[in-house]
Amino acid sequence: MAEPARILVVDDDESIRKTLATILEDHGYIVDTAQNGKEATEKSNANFYNLALIDIRLPDMEGTKLLSAIKETTPKMVKIMITGYPALNNAIEALNKGADGYVLKPVNIDNLLNTIKEHLKKQQEAKKYSQEKVAEFIETRAKELETMSLKKAP
Repeated sequence: MAEPARILVVDDDESIRKTLATILEDHGYIVDTAQNGKEATEKSNANFYNLALIDIRLPDMEGTKLLSAIKETTPKMVKIMITGYPALNNAIEALNKGADGYVLKPVNIDNLLNTIKEHLKKQQEAKKYSQEKVAEFIETRAKELETMSLKKAP
């Protein structure tokens, strides 16, 4: 059985962090939380997360700035922005800076869980594809080296 996905919830509102963490844990995810961008960056440097839920407005930085910071630590992490301030320019900026999704507050939990599930499934498929490509490369390279060593043998 596969290990549960690890999710980082980044929001300055403690009740939102705790509520989302409880719901996600109840659905089998391993959850960690951060109350600001600095803490989220430190945690993503120290730990691996499959996915991050990021509030677009944090006390120490915009969530879009955090996107760039955590992309450096874990490029393949799925990043979903959460906002109570829906604006087209926020959505466009978030997507341009690497967000994989955009969810509005108040959060519809069923929609959020479906969004998370879809993105994690895509992430798993991409990982499997990458692993298959690496295995194919190694197999092909091993045959090339074997052929080369046979040609050089006396």
